[in-house]
Formats: sequence, structure tokens, C-alpha cells
Amino acid sequence: MTQKSKVAIVRTNPRDVVDDYGKVMDLAEYREVLDPQATTILKNNISWHMLYPSANTTPWQIEGVTRKLRADGFTDQVVVENRTVVTKAKKGERLNNFTPVHEKYGLPVKYNFNPADMRWVTYEPKGPMLVLDKIFPKGIRIPDYFFGKNVVHLPTVKTHIYTDYTCSMKNAFGGLLDKSRHYTHSQIHETLVDLLRIQQEIQASTFSVADSTTAGSGPGPRTMTPVVKDLIISGADQVAVDAVAAKLIGFDPMDVPCIRLATEAGLGNGHLDDIEVVGDMDTAEVKRTNWDFVVGDNAASRVGDLFWFGPMKPLARLMFQTPMVNAFIMGSFVYHDYIWYPSAGRKVVDKWLRETHWGQHFLSYGNPFADEQRERTGLLKLLPRLA
Repeated sequence: MTQKSKVAIVRTNPRDVVDDYGKVMDLAEYREVLDPQATTILKNNISWHMLYPSANTTPWQIEGVTRKLRADGFTDQVVVENRTVVTKAKKGERLNNFTPVHEKYGLPVKYNFNPADMRWVTYEPKGPMLVLDKIFPKGIRIPDYFFGKNVVHLPTVKTHIYTDYTCSMKNAFGGLLDKSRHYTHSQIHETLVDLLRIQQEIQASTFSVADSTTAGSGPGPRTMTPVVKDLIISGADQVAVDAVAAKLIGFDPMDVPCIRLATEAGLGNGHLDDIEVVGDMDTAEVKRTNWDFVVGDNAASRVGDLFWFGPMKPLARLMFQTPMVNAFIMGSFVYHDYIWYPSAGRKVVDKWLRETHWGQHFLSYGNPFADEQRERTGLLKLLPRLA
């Protein structure tokens, strides 16, 4: 008989959210999982360096988990961040208000792309790989810093153009694979299962604390519609956490290939009947819930789909594994940062900051647009003089 996995869900609000992170971790019995003698990596998620609700780890997520771990004696903590070909980690820290939390708690930050922080080593998995050994025939390279450490993933709950949903399992994608990770996009579900197996082989333990205070519906992980949900989710079984998140979003978990494949491989429980949901929801309520989120596409994803999954797939290697990839990278960067964000995304952000309790709470950590607003105010004051 399969042993049930425990996933905790807590309903929260801005006043209580930091304490509620401690509550959800206790409900998920995190102290039975993490090694108190090991360094604990807080692996945050920067899907986009721009501020955009539901795209990235929240500042209260980092603060709540950090404070809970320290209160329980896990004082050796370090934040680990990665970059992608289209995101900038340090810019993301600043615009998403990670920096004030890092400074408040004296959290050191290490970057998997900085040779001074960690080295990339070739790893030979002990268990069978689905695709990574074929995609990287010269060897699977991962950061040496993750070996023997606790890893607490800090994802957000949202839809994703390539995996339908994204939560815990996808959070290892940036941390454990280097900037050539886009080689795997056509086999992304199998890749996530391989990375889960590698995590279970090299890390002291793995735990997930997911934020769904504002979730994302649409062509994620960036250009979504933010939807306030006031929930946080936690558990040691990443497959089970993802199954619950996928079901809330509106998917049958076992219809999502990475969840099904991981379950079949014995790496976790994706069947809801094998998951005990505790806290402010139970398994029966999760089964009844459907947020009816949709995935959809945007201009950048349509181009990627043509090469990764569509009629241009025979040219994918040429497009994405040669210097030609720089054209796609530049196109995606320009589209997201300089076309979509100024024309559409910033309006969404401003409305979220102005009209939601989570937007207002975000500003309590600092206003990343303050310099921009001061410049605008100064210009408005100057205009009458110029006239």
C-alpha cells in the first residue's frame, strides 16, 4: 500500500502571512525532513526580473520561511539564485523586494553562475535518466554547491506555456541546469523528472513552500493575469505539492506528464487519493476545486512552439543549439521587457499595487518604482517653469 504524502494548505492575509508560513511548514512537518546539521538553501524563483505579480517568489515568502527556520534552529541559511538567458538575478532581487528581506535577516546570496560561489561539475546519476543523458551526451553538469544541503524551494503557483502549470518541480530547472537548459524544452516534462531524481540523490533533503497569495493564469511564467487566492502550500513531496497545485489551477494532475511520470517512477505521489491535505483545506475540497485557469500563448511562445513542438521542430537544434539562439533570446527580451511590459504589463502591476491587499503589502517592503516616480514628479514640477 502506498504511503500517503502530506501537503499543507493555509489561507492567509497580509497581516498574518509571515507567521502563517511558519504554520504551514509545521503542518507539513518540515522538521522531520530537513537535516538540522546541514546548510539550508532557499531556492527562490525569478521567472522575470521585472516586478510582476505571481511571476516570482514574494518577499513575505522569503521572510516567513527564513524567520521560521531561524526560530527552529536552522540558522545556517543561504539564498541561491540563478539567471536565465532572458532574466537578470540582481535586477530581480531589487525590483521584487528581495533585497530588503536579505538585508534585514543578513541572508547571504550565492549565484549559480558565479564561479566564486560554486563550480559546475559533471554528475553521473545513480538512477535511470529519461532524457538528460541523451540531451547532454558529454555529461550532465550541475552545481557542486547543492550536494549534501537542504533545499527549500520557494515557487509561486501559476500556469506555464510549456508545462501547463509550474510549482515545485520546475523550480529546480534553473538551479541545477546552466544557461543551456533551453536544450531541454522539447522534452521538458521528462527533464523535470530527471532533475527530481538527481535532487533526491544529491541533496540532504528537499522541501517546498509555495506562494499562491496571488496566482497566475495565462501564458506564464511571465505574461499572466494575476488572481488573488490568499493561499500558501507546503510539503516534502514535490510531486504531491505539484499535484495539489495543478488540481487547484484546473488540471487533472495525472494528465500532466511530469507529475504522471514522476509518480510512475516512484519519485512521489501524484494521485490525489495518495495525498493527505491538511490545514485549511482537505483532500476532498482540493478535488472539488477548479480555478479554471487557462494557459494560452503570447508572441514569444508562439515562435518557440513552432520550433520546439511544431512544424519547424527539425530546425530546433540549429535554432537553439548554435549562435542563432541569440536572435531568439534578443527577440524574447525585447518583446517582454520593451514591448509587452510597457504597453500592457505595467498597467497590470499598477492595478495590483493599487487595488489589492497583496499589492499594498508589497509596497510595505519598499517601492521599486520610487526613483521613477520621483523623476516623473520632478519633471512635472519643472514643466511650468519651462513654459
